[in-house]
Amino acid sequence: MIRTEVLLIILGTAAVTVIPRVLPLVLLSRIRLPESVVRWLSFVPIAVLGALLAQAVVLPDGRFSLPPQNLAMIAIIPVFAIAVRTKSLVGTVLGGVAVMALLRLVFG
Repeated sequence: MIRTEVLLIILGTAAVTVIPRVLPLVLLSRIRLPESVVRWLSFVPIAVLGALLAQAVVLPDGRFSLPPQNLAMIAIIPVFAIAVRTKSLVGTVLGGVAVMALLRLVFG
């Protein structure tokens, strides 16, 4: 038998997880946003991804590092070219893995 306190904690954490995700979806699905807002919102995922990627490339291990110690800074150039050319997430990831493997092979 589950204790009441544990059940309340589980239900509370479920509510805290679900409400911030479902409430905006439910509210925003009932109204029509202006085209300018929809266009602006379309850039949010790429901006967040760019910020995370930049931090991971420029500050690996939380410190600023330049090539050749920072191979990711070298790899980002051909991987970006692959992403622009293919517009494929899978192709970009596979290309990134291949480029990093090659750089690690060359620079040890």
